[in-house]
Amino acid sequence: MDINALFEKNGMRDFTAEQRDTFMNDGQQIRQMQRIVQARLTQISLDGDRPGAAGRRARKMAKKFGKLAGLLEQAAAQCEAINTAYVHDILELPDRRLKAIAAKENRRQRLGIAASGVQEQIAGSLNSSVNTLHGIPGATNPQVTPLAQAPQYHTASPSYAYPAPPAHQPTSSIADIFPNIGETG
Repeated sequence: MDINALFEKNGMRDFTAEQRDTFMNDGQQIRQMQRIVQARLTQISLDGDRPGAAGRRARKMAKKFGKLAGLLEQAAAQCEAINTAYVHDILELPDRRLKAIAAKENRRQRLGIAASGVQEQIAGSLNSSVNTLHGIPGATNPQVTPLAQAPQYHTASPSYAYPAPPAHQPTSSIADIFPNIGETG
């Protein structure tokens, strides 16, 4: 087999199909052998056999043939998997990458995001944020709607809430407030 022809789409397909068919045919032949061996061994009884011993021996041998046939069928399935993986991972990969790049570019165009304009948009956003924080007029945030009237804040200690305390003499001692403190008794 030409090794260069193997690495083409049809070359790998032909090789794996040939191997798959070989394994499937071998598996079918082994299954036929399994039935023949089991039927033949069931009829052969050895000296000292108990009833049914020949059948048990025949099933035991047939089980090994069945296991071999199953492995051959799995090998045939793996041949198909090799071809599928080769087509998916090797042959179709460049096309999928081109489609992904085209889809990404299409998405950028739909959203209005150009690769070169992103830097300018970030710089403009940072400048407007700095201007807004420093109170420079003209820097408006599009997410905030301006109020019709500025909010009015109240002072923490308003002077109108309570009347001023009366003016009087400061107390000279605690005994003036509590006259019974000085008395013992």
